[in-house]
Amino acid sequence: MNYQPQNPLIVQGDGSVLLEVDNPLYAGARDVLARFAELEKSPEYIHTYRVTPLSLWNAASSGLRAEEILAGLNQYCKYPLPDNVRVEIESSINRYGLVKLVRRGDDLLLTVDDPVVLVEIGRRRELAAYILEEVDSKSVRVDGAMRGHIKQALLQAGYPAEDLAGYVNGEALAVDLRGQTRQAKPFRVRAYQQAAADVFYAGGAAHGGSGVVVLPCGAGKTMVGMAAMAQTKCNTLILTPNSISVRQWIDELVDKTSLTAEEIGEYTGDRKEIRPVTISTYQTMTYRQRGTKPTQPLSVQHPHFALFGERDWGLIIYDEVHLLPAPVFRITAELQARRRLGLTATLVREDGAEKDVFSLIGPKKYDVPWKDLERQGWIAQVDVVEVRVPLPDSARMEYALAEHREKQRVAAENPRKLEMVDALLDKHIGEQTLIIGMYLDQLERVQRRFGYPLITGKTSNAERQKLYDQFRSGAVKRLIVSKVGNFAIDLPDASVMIQISGTFGSRQEEAQRMGRILRPKSDGRMAHFYSIVTKDTQDQEFSANRQRFLTEQGYQYMILYEDEIQDYTPRELPTRADA
Repeated sequence: MNYQPQNPLIVQGDGSVLLEVDNPLYAGARDVLARFAELEKSPEYIHTYRVTPLSLWNAASSGLRAEEILAGLNQYCKYPLPDNVRVEIESSINRYGLVKLVRRGDDLLLTVDDPVVLVEIGRRRELAAYILEEVDSKSVRVDGAMRGHIKQALLQAGYPAEDLAGYVNGEALAVDLRGQTRQAKPFRVRAYQQAAADVFYAGGAAHGGSGVVVLPCGAGKTMVGMAAMAQTKCNTLILTPNSISVRQWIDELVDKTSLTAEEIGEYTGDRKEIRPVTISTYQTMTYRQRGTKPTQPLSVQHPHFALFGERDWGLIIYDEVHLLPAPVFRITAELQARRRLGLTATLVREDGAEKDVFSLIGPKKYDVPWKDLERQGWIAQVDVVEVRVPLPDSARMEYALAEHREKQRVAAENPRKLEMVDALLDKHIGEQTLIIGMYLDQLERVQRRFGYPLITGKTSNAERQKLYDQFRSGAVKRLIVSKVGNFAIDLPDASVMIQISGTFGSRQEEAQRMGRILRPKSDGRMAHFYSIVTKDTQDQEFSANRQRFLTEQGYQYMILYEDEIQDYTPRELPTRADA
């Protein structure tokens, strides 16, 4: 194939892909890459992606074929595709499903089309322990109770299994979506939400029933969960990040489904209700009994794991699955006969456990690029700005002398950031604004300076709910929030987010914080996401890492310096009143 020097992609032999940002074909190439590659670096001019086996297996599980991937790369490549990369793409895509788990009567079988593959994986020590007997040259009987562990071992061996062993139906429960909310407002699941639920359930077929749906915050992942419940019609266990999220799920289920409040239970530190639909938190589930040891059974270490066996659950929903803690992964390995739906805005995990999500919850079943939903009006348009401020002279020596881990705190708590908050607030007078950070001392200084309400982990649930309600009503225009504001806050009219500190280079956190302002605004206005960082420090380096996720979604950062803010005018769209 003739190479095209005007194209934006360079594919290298190590599997990395360089993408020129200023190229006119950038957007098209980025959208192609997002389907099967991971973004690693996103500086101003050249973005680096990497094609990995896991990214290709997720692509394969969603139906993407090697021919489509290669055609996309060839369309945008500046130079010919390295032959080894082409072979690796074809090999990885074709490996998905070479090994299958199927049910035959009461037996769980591991089957292959090629007997040589069975010989190869049978010789691996981590798999041999689960093989009970050879059935024929293309199948072996394996330990049905270890279905999740077997899939983990197969993934480690480079053979991601297609799980066709099916699921128990669970205890039946009549769940239907309402055409009208309890407040008599019209309600209908959006087309992409229904499509996500349909792909997950697959009409009850064995190839459906487990997997992850990836949608931006504010795009209605809860509605996808409810649509799946309406299809499965069974007792359902829902696990969420926190108690505020629990109550939001309860409110939505009562408002938009045929379920009554009596059929829905809250299982948290405040209440221990077990009902046909039960909603709990990761924190509650992972509560550890004092005095227990890692060698003891999980049910002894974590007494609330008994909830998994309290009812005949037919569906388990993992909300914000990227936060799933390790103990819940371990118990999930033993729950493979239950349908499992993961909901998340990002498959990125800071602990590197993406493979566990793939093998134990399921592969990515459905996702929609954020910019696609923005164009359709389902999420707000967002202007993303990084503001770089210098360290004051009084802190420069402290930063220079600080130990490596302390440098980030010194830089993140730069007092000059508060002056920049002042300047940004002046640009958005009257707008619903969230100021968010991770260091409590810093947030308390912000509160003393401005007098706005502060919500932290110490704030009672009742007080949090009161402040969120006041913010929604407009009685409170500005809130200061700690990391508790990363998740499960439904604040539709929040249009400005000012981030003053974050969790090192967490892309996951950046996605969640951005999500707080993504709901479309009642007047159609644009949202604004500001990240204030200390220039030429670790703070700036970590910020560059956090940007990777938003860059992958199609957002471009504007970078401003302290002396440029005075003349900066926030970009706006015409409001409905102006249109």
